[in-house]
Amino acid sequence: MTILITGLPRTGTSWTGHLLCASGQLVYVNEPLNPERRYPGILNGPPPNRFQYICEDNESDWLPAFTDTTALRYRFLAELRRNRRPAALARLLKYGTTFTIGCAQGRRALLDDPFALFSAPWFASRLNCRVIILVRDPVTFVGSWQHLGWTVYFHELLEQPLLIRDHPGLLALREHVGSQDRLAKAVALWRAAREVTDSITHPNIRVISYESLAADPLYGFRDLYAWCGLSWTDRSAQLVRRACTGPSPDRAFTWSGLSRTAFQPADSAATAARVRLSPEDASRVLSLVR
Repeated sequence: MTILITGLPRTGTSWTGHLLCASGQLVYVNEPLNPERRYPGILNGPPPNRFQYICEDNESDWLPAFTDTTALRYRFLAELRRNRRPAALARLLKYGTTFTIGCAQGRRALLDDPFALFSAPWFASRLNCRVIILVRDPVTFVGSWQHLGWTVYFHELLEQPLLIRDHPGLLALREHVGSQDRLAKAVALWRAAREVTDSITHPNIRVISYESLAADPLYGFRDLYAWCGLSWTDRSAQLVRRACTGPSPDRAFTWSGLSRTAFQPADSAATAARVRLSPEDASRVLSLVR
């Protein structure tokens, strides 16, 4: 059974995905729905929107593509036709080898994709995925986005008719279109995502608090391993402990490598609690959330 880790960006999806991969039974697949990463070898489907919504009414192109991805069938020719630069060839070699060996060894795919958040029920129902949705405290979430200078463009959600049809509450985001208030927009995205997440009821979907997982990672990941059908071993426990107890409580996770998903050990509890907002802005976030 494929595993999908999703949640808004900066809710700990990559961290969670890599620690599940410490089982040695999974192949990590990074953000196949990211519109800035058109890698048909990994996902041979149409160009996605940001936060692409997939349901049974538009699955005709997506279902075959994700069936290949979750079966770890790498599309070498499709990748070569689109991407021929040296970095692309290195990526082809890396992922093509990883997919092929993983498939031969009977490993399962683990998809880490924040952009699949609104499509989580489709992945659970049509692809029989075990879906883990990470949610994060709004103050630390907004603080992380502010620290990185990120913003969101709500037309990317509002211009998806099927998404609005199934989640009409997202129409409230119209008032933020064109706004320059990054803090208010990040809060609006957090509220919209939380509203959709709270409406999901499916036995293959679990909603997990990033803060609670970071506070007691050994207990939390042992529970997730069992739910995902993974073997919890002494090696898994050692890798989780090492990744969550770095030498510096103030050091954030550092991404590197071709897939930008490798991380250095860090104090997970301290990382999860980092606010990065002034007291005034933190109070404003809480007021907007309410």
